[in-house]
Amino acid sequence: MSDPLPAITEAAASGEIADLFADIRTTVGVRVVNLVWRHLATMDGALPWAWAAVKPLYLHGLPDAAMATFRQVMDVPRLASLAGQEPASVDAVLASYDHSNTINLFALGALRAWLNGEVAGEGGIAPGPRKPAPDLQLPKLASEEDVAPATWSMVLRLNKFGDEPQPLILASMYRHLAHAPAFLQRVESALAPVAADGSLRRAILDNRETAATLGSTLARSISTQRPIQAKEIEAAVGLFVDHAIGKMVTICRAIRVARGATF
Repeated sequence: MSDPLPAITEAAASGEIADLFADIRTTVGVRVVNLVWRHLATMDGALPWAWAAVKPLYLHGLPDAAMATFRQVMDVPRLASLAGQEPASVDAVLASYDHSNTINLFALGALRAWLNGEVAGEGGIAPGPRKPAPDLQLPKLASEEDVAPATWSMVLRLNKFGDEPQPLILASMYRHLAHAPAFLQRVESALAPVAADGSLRRAILDNRETAATLGSTLARSISTQRPIQAKEIEAAVGLFVDHAIGKMVTICRAIRVARGATF
């Protein structure tokens, strides 16, 4: 699962795709292009259309406004304390994913709602100031060959938490944290109880429902023509909304709270 879906790496991108990747990094304010965009880049014409559809949302701060509303009501499972000294890169990874996953959840959720004809009939989200993404240097995105077998096995176990019936995408956050296996072991111990009693999964589903409602409202701000590849794009985006991004928004926030982060 080191390459869970077909994707064009940033290093291999060229021409229009490389230009789009650069624009995504600049517009979203991240150093790494999320897997969903790199996956869409493998489909003829999908990335240019999808990015053109949602870029105005980012520019007007609409996902940021949705994120602010969402975080006031989101269900954050209570984990055992994860406070303690860790490499600075651990908190850099957590802060980066806490921001980018949540922002992307609303932009992608809006796109999916638009493609499915599930745009809210009324209401709207007012444009607002953009919340700057943390400008942090992240460690290498590890693959199986980069880490000890025990660490990679732990990454795969962690990826199962909160995802049913079977994870379809390997969450990149765990791969970025694979350089800190002792911390990942603590995370596994903290997540195991809430996964076992079902509270983690319930929180993820509740938060996904809240996000979907906000996304359908956000979709009112999308103005474009339906693409030929609409069904394929919706299926790809849905994988991330329902799985990797949809679960990690809750999990990452819970880990940061357990570490005592102040927001």
